[in-house]
Amino acid sequence: MPDKDKGGSSAGVFIASMLIFGTVGVLRRYIPLSSAALAFSRGVLGGLFLLAVVLLRKKKGEKTPARAFLSFVFIGALIGVNWMLLFEAYSHATVAVATLCYYMEPTVVMLLSPLFFKEKLTPKKAVCAALALFGMVLVSGVPGGERGGSVKGVLFGLSAALVYSAVVIFNKKAPQAEVFKRTTVMLFSAGAVMLPYTLLTGGFETWDISGTSVLLIIILGIVHTGIAYTLYFAGMRNMKVQTVALLSYIDPVTALLLSALLLKEPMSVYGALGAVLIIGSAMVSELKARNNKS
Repeated sequence: MPDKDKGGSSAGVFIASMLIFGTVGVLRRYIPLSSAALAFSRGVLGGLFLLAVVLLRKKKGEKTPARAFLSFVFIGALIGVNWMLLFEAYSHATVAVATLCYYMEPTVVMLLSPLFFKEKLTPKKAVCAALALFGMVLVSGVPGGERGGSVKGVLFGLSAALVYSAVVIFNKKAPQAEVFKRTTVMLFSAGAVMLPYTLLTGGFETWDISGTSVLLIIILGIVHTGIAYTLYFAGMRNMKVQTVALLSYIDPVTALLLSALLLKEPMSVYGALGAVLIIGSAMVSELKARNNKS
């Protein structure tokens, strides 16, 4: 019974993180900052929050080997690039289109799994991947001539999905370490890798913003990065990988609903069908994996 309660509590914490992540796109629309500067701010603020958590916990642990530390820095750098690409996607396409293109990531990982993890790509998974790709075409708006999914926005979203796929793959192969310390290194690295790019592209020139925008940046950094990632890792600790994968789709569903309700972004019939194909095919694929292990 305690194990069941513990699992249920973990699922609730994880769902909370997904709901927070699902509001990132809406928040981004109200922050007049370049994608590079915003990614930099998110990494630094999130890293500072988790560093405070680490210090307050005062929990001594084993020292992180240099090789493991460097791998976390590399993964963090990828996360920073991923954030920038996603924010650019939000800037050039609707939140719905950008989010759905971004959530091609599970399909990408699935297609690459035979190469990196020696996992067999079953016919059912191959069909799911094909349906997800077709769904992405529909979401892009090409069949119906829609403007909500500009080519640039779709490409940024897909690029973000590819980079995040690399994050997932390298993270799975990375050495084990205390979760808070590991994530702190990653978030600081994510911010640090964006600093030179932000300076070179003049990203800080738009920092003449209102107090409300500053408040939103702080919220994005602390709540949507520091707190959300803390909940994310704390929640998945006692959950099966298949359950984590399935609950992850609460993020895009939340983004879709909020983009329609708050931003009044229209969703065409093609876009709705594409959304069903992308999210549905990924869920069916994960359910298949879960049933095989049960």
